[in-house]
Amino acid sequence: MRLLKLVPDNTNIGFVRLRGIAFALTLLLSIAAVGLVAVRGLNLGVDFVGGLMIEAKFPGAAPLDQVRSKVDGLGVGDAGIQSFGDPSTISIRLPLPRSSDEGANNALVAKVEGALSRQFPGVRYNRVETVSGKVSGELIWRGIAAVVAAVTLIAIWGIFRFEWQFGVSTFVAIFHDVLMTLGFFALTGLEFDLNIVAAVLTIVGYSINDKIVIDDRIRENLRKYRQMPIGELIDLSVNETLPRTVMTSLTILLALVSLLLFGGHVLRGFTSAMILGVIVGTYSSIYVSSSLLISLGLDRSRFKQVAAATDARKTARANAERIGPRK
Repeated sequence: MRLLKLVPDNTNIGFVRLRGIAFALTLLLSIAAVGLVAVRGLNLGVDFVGGLMIEAKFPGAAPLDQVRSKVDGLGVGDAGIQSFGDPSTISIRLPLPRSSDEGANNALVAKVEGALSRQFPGVRYNRVETVSGKVSGELIWRGIAAVVAAVTLIAIWGIFRFEWQFGVSTFVAIFHDVLMTLGFFALTGLEFDLNIVAAVLTIVGYSINDKIVIDDRIRENLRKYRQMPIGELIDLSVNETLPRTVMTSLTILLALVSLLLFGGHVLRGFTSAMILGVIVGTYSSIYVSSSLLISLGLDRSRFKQVAAATDARKTARANAERIGPRK
């Protein structure tokens, strides 16, 4: 039985010669992502902004205007109402009452749910969440700190594991992946909550795994092909790891697409972020991180010295085995 090969043997794609286009596209997308976040902002969930969130599901398409008019007439403060997941489901965000104890929160929720149930029979309430302003502020800073710490520590690890050029290129590529995720949520208006922070950290982990495999192959080939031009060597390394990269990305995408289709709207934001992260992570590993090593001036002298020392040890060991122990 023949094995399925998504990438043919002896593939020789010139990734490096496209690095100018890839760098320009990466810069353009990064600027667009920053602009979207700055102009449109993120649709922060209750985890980050505090308040009450009621998720309501209607028998048919949710009448947003009528719901908004009804809730505004209750005098519960500035309410945010929008579709959530599908046309029949909406999220209703309410500010916390002045007396933000559990009794006051429950009374506010009961007031809103009662009014909507009387006007829209058949409406169901899937969940209610409450987060205080203090807790939400702490969650914002902790979420930002977690992402920044993950990206920075991974870059530092790359510097000590390989060379500083590898660490910098990894940092740039992963930072690009995170920016793409933020820009996607600013563009689509999907809710950005703690689940998405977890998705971003998972994307960082996936991206570094892919990049380290390619970087390790580049390092091996730097020792093996000491006279090969650096551009050809990077192309060779990326092509050698391409079957593994493509197969890993596709198998993960199959699982994520299944989760997106059948996992329900609660997981839709998380799954969407993961799918985008796998795609942009694969792109940045192949076109950005590897080719950036050339622009950063990767020095092969250290790898030549290591390879020469390794060859000397192997030669000495072979000579010792050939001569044998002295009698």
